[in-house]
Amino acid sequence: MNKEREVYDPLRAKTKIALFVAVSFLCGMGLASQFGFTDARPAGPYVETGPQVPASAVQPALDLSNAFVNIADAVTPSVVRIEVRRRQLRNDRGIQEFFFPREPRGQPDVVTVEGSGFITSEDGYVMTNNHVVEDAEAITVAVRDGRTFPAEVVGTDPTTDVAVIKIDGSNFPAASLGSSAEVRVGEWVLAIGNPGFSRGSSLDYSVTAGIVSARGRNLSLIANELEQDPRFTGNLPGFAIEDFIQTDAVINRGNSGGPMVNLRGQVIGINTAIASATGFYQGYGFAIPIDLAHRVMEDLVAYGRVRRAYLGVRMRSVTPEDAEVYELPEIAGALVQEVTEDTPAEEAGIQAVDVITAVDGEAIHTSNDLQHNIALRAPGDQVRVTVYRDGKPMDIQVRLEEAPFSDQLAEAPTPRARTADKIGIQVADVTPEIASRLNLETTEGAVVQSVQPGGPAARRNLGLNCVIREINRQAIRDADDVEAAFREVEAGEVVSLIAQCPRRDGSTSDRNVYNIRVPR
Repeated sequence: MNKEREVYDPLRAKTKIALFVAVSFLCGMGLASQFGFTDARPAGPYVETGPQVPASAVQPALDLSNAFVNIADAVTPSVVRIEVRRRQLRNDRGIQEFFFPREPRGQPDVVTVEGSGFITSEDGYVMTNNHVVEDAEAITVAVRDGRTFPAEVVGTDPTTDVAVIKIDGSNFPAASLGSSAEVRVGEWVLAIGNPGFSRGSSLDYSVTAGIVSARGRNLSLIANELEQDPRFTGNLPGFAIEDFIQTDAVINRGNSGGPMVNLRGQVIGINTAIASATGFYQGYGFAIPIDLAHRVMEDLVAYGRVRRAYLGVRMRSVTPEDAEVYELPEIAGALVQEVTEDTPAEEAGIQAVDVITAVDGEAIHTSNDLQHNIALRAPGDQVRVTVYRDGKPMDIQVRLEEAPFSDQLAEAPTPRARTADKIGIQVADVTPEIASRLNLETTEGAVVQSVQPGGPAARRNLGLNCVIREINRQAIRDADDVEAAFREVEAGEVVSLIAQCPRRDGSTSDRNVYNIRVPR
């Protein structure tokens, strides 16, 4: 039987080889993908990136975390940084000592300090602490988008440590004010501030979380501050209102004046003080209740001063012994120790050793409660005061008057002219001794002798012993040239300096450029 002889076909053979290679490649890729060999990652050990705990197992915590994020997003646009240039008129103590460290000797007497605040209206009213802006020669407010504005003081109240300042503009993002009367111990709060520049680092928009630890705390900070301030006379410390909200949310220098907000994003307090031996956070933070601050703000905007309602009694909180002696139903109330002559209390018939337990039906547990309650009212208001006398309750109608402390606020000393340059430096001529010490080849230029801590120059790291060579492209030969150059620079403008500065190894740099904005 004859078989046909098979003829070799080169094209057909090549086709079979190509098919075989293709099939082999696809099979290899499949096997490689099964073993993870095709993953696009660098050589090295495999790292697991998936969640190890199901979201459902931690959903409440995730919800709270998301709430904090949403609150921060909503509130921080209204939080501002406040930069204050002021002269040191006295030894700062009390509240200021918490937030503004003492300046080392030999530094300029004009200093730059920073605090926080928050916008309360679209037209630029800003609420902050009195101790942030008092003694200010100039105030600059920085908003979230980086713009800066000069600010004017609308009014201050040293007895509550509340101040209102104003920047010009419109459509500013305003914070929503809540009610501090509804604050409950144990609820979550966020403390928000804008500390700005600190020790060479930017700390813009600091947000911390904690709970309300207590209400109605009296720290005697404001009263002590007023007692030590020679500008104030009379019995003004007796009108200080200290009814702080306590929190364990972190509050540090620079956050003073910022808002404390609840989980609805409403402001319920103004960050004010910390209890610390070092001036840094140690677990206790305090805020002014927003109900009180709001009442003060209304007066400051309307009248430029606070019109405080006045009862006219000196009192203290009830003790267990008082409750026993005066036959009180509970250990609560304000014991009247003295009634001032010609005051609403005397005219209404309130007497010494009466125990005030309520005002318009609202319970009074401590003397702080009574002081806070009356401060929320306006002069001319008529209130029903419940007192215990001879073991029995009775109601007394009282028409409140304006507190007499306004005329006790002495005029603050008029600030002297600034001695430091506009960016916070003082300079001198370069002597041969200075040139030798700094390894300079010439005595031309002006050497920086002092720098205001936290000032514009310090922010840009222009430091001691830097030798200024140029200002705005003009050569500087001596200190007089620096003075002449700065006379041509207006507030809000950027001044450009070229300086040689000492390095850590003892050498001097050839050329450093500093672009510094002059405060408004």
